[in-house]
Amino acid sequence: MPVRVVSTVRRDAPAYLSTIATVQAFNTVVVRPRVDGQISRVNFVEGAQVKRGDPLVELDRRPFEAQLRAALAQKVRDNAQLENANRDLRRYESLIKLNSPLAAQTLDATRSQVAQLTAALAVDDAQVDQVRLQLDYATITAPIDGRAGARLVDVGNVVHASDVTGFVVLTQVHPVAVSFSLPQGELQNLRAQQSRHALHVLAIDPASEQQLDAGELTLIDNQIDAATGTIHCKAVFPNAREALWPGQFVTARVLMENLPDTVTIPVSAIQSGSRGPFVYVVDADRRAEIRDVQPGPTFQGEAAIVHGLNGGETVVVEGQFQLEPHTLVEPTNVAVTQ
Repeated sequence: MPVRVVSTVRRDAPAYLSTIATVQAFNTVVVRPRVDGQISRVNFVEGAQVKRGDPLVELDRRPFEAQLRAALAQKVRDNAQLENANRDLRRYESLIKLNSPLAAQTLDATRSQVAQLTAALAVDDAQVDQVRLQLDYATITAPIDGRAGARLVDVGNVVHASDVTGFVVLTQVHPVAVSFSLPQGELQNLRAQQSRHALHVLAIDPASEQQLDAGELTLIDNQIDAATGTIHCKAVFPNAREALWPGQFVTARVLMENLPDTVTIPVSAIQSGSRGPFVYVVDADRRAEIRDVQPGPTFQGEAAIVHGLNGGETVVVEGQFQLEPHTLVEPTNVAVTQ
């Protein structure tokens, strides 16, 4: 019978936990105004990458500038009154020392006036600071490095600090988070491995099986979800190539350990029978024999064989449906697993 075969080799085989995961933005910020005003300029481009501190939207500054001038004028007036009250106080204190018939009540009233004007000047300083802060708020800047979403406002719109929608949503994708859940039965092994070393996680495209990025497990949640019997986990990826996008579904593979000197074969070689998994092994006489095996973890179409095979043996990977024990076979090719 014509069959396709491979020759097994021993190598270090990675042991992974695989599950479906969701990509999440590392930070998400809805940019909202902190003061009321009319939009005079929009500086960002939809979908563009922005840096923290970049001006995104500018409000009409004229009302705040007018308030600032008024606050500064109020401060100058109160400061002039305080200087005059201080001169009167020094004058009255000198007259008292010269035994002038000046009433003590006048001196006390002047001291009180100085205290009141000193407090008023402090209020003026706070008012100036507050108006300057509002003037700064008239230019809305990016609070984080991130990618801008759709523009939610246009030039000329009047916005308020109480608005919910905001100007734009910024999402941070450098780095990015990947959220997934694992069965509760893996929790002890997961924690044991994490206590020994950092757990690396691969993000795999479910359609093409291509690796999108590599990251590190950062979160094992502090409680098991009683409804699903799973434990929530999160990994962080640098995402330098932006292969991961918020909301994207990927396959997360947590590297638990490397199995040293392990026989690996294509998953297609493993068959299921009444006694469990088995493979067809081709002997030196080119006859197919059944061999019971104990498969281990799989990765990229390859399965580690914990028990049942040795390195250098030939196993059938295609054409098993037409085989029986002791069937004479004609290998169409011989390949070595990589």
